[in-house]
Amino acid sequence: MSITSLEDLRNQLGTLREPDESARKRAEAREPQLTKPPGSLGRLEELAAWVSAWQGQHPPQMDSPHICVFAGNHGIVAKGVSAYPQEVTQQMVHGFEAGSAAVNQLSQTFGITLQVIALDLATPTGDFTETSALDEAGFVDAFNRGAAAVPGDADMIGVGEMGIGNTTSAAALCLALYGGDAAAWTGAGTGVAGAALAKKVSVVADGVSRHRSNISDGLDALQKLGGRELVAITGAIVQARQSRVPVMIDGFISSAAAAALETTRAGALDHCLVAHASAEKGHNLLLKSLKKQPLLDLNMRLGEASGAALATAIVKAAINCHNGMATFAEAGVSDKEN
Repeated sequence: MSITSLEDLRNQLGTLREPDESARKRAEAREPQLTKPPGSLGRLEELAAWVSAWQGQHPPQMDSPHICVFAGNHGIVAKGVSAYPQEVTQQMVHGFEAGSAAVNQLSQTFGITLQVIALDLATPTGDFTETSALDEAGFVDAFNRGAAAVPGDADMIGVGEMGIGNTTSAAALCLALYGGDAAAWTGAGTGVAGAALAKKVSVVADGVSRHRSNISDGLDALQKLGGRELVAITGAIVQARQSRVPVMIDGFISSAAAAALETTRAGALDHCLVAHASAEKGHNLLLKSLKKQPLLDLNMRLGEASGAALATAIVKAAINCHNGMATFAEAGVSDKEN
């Protein structure tokens, strides 16, 4: 899919595909027949039925999991909101491409295909305390590039990001979407503290204050305060929905991008799981706002889809149990006593 404008996207959000309830029911019918006490695999049992519904098939599959890491640079970095210079975004992209980053090791461990998409790194977004982060044409381009990154053969896609300064954009986006206090949404990011963190909180508050009167929904907020990698994540999420591909959202920044869709169209993230509860300040608050229960809580805050890779492995395990375990009848094991 592709869009031509924000209004076109709003219209397309009204036509999102729904889950296949027939596939879900077939999964739910098989689960109690497996050689285990009912409910003994806990949330793994729910995951198998959830994947069936969103893939539109039973049995569910997890032979081709895929991760997209989107990278973008932010003009807001000029305000001193990060402990690292903007050049680190490109350097990290080189690391992903060379196979030397954490997400490379995690993806290889679990047989996940990794794709890295760098989005105009030489041209940072606008400083959102002075102008919109992106104009409409820039938003449309980033969204379409995110949508185009979803492979047709993926069983699940994990979305993650890399971008110096993007925790500032994520915090501003959450403040614009849900309100509250800037300090509640703004964390250390790459490691700022003290006066630098206070400056970051001030920048978040100033940016939202500047644009608030021109924000009517989550898409407006994303255009004014986000970044190319955040917009690309939304493109991948919407494309995956229309292609019957379940989505694994990584941490705070990816969740903030996704929240722009949910606040524009309720239910836009029904085909998405959140991988983990990030240690980045604001993520637990955001998860409550989104009504999403993460699969993991390991005190991680790296980004780069590292949590998505780990959580995808859990979903793969759930599906292998559902598909590979014998039923009581197949195993010749006695079921519950009559």
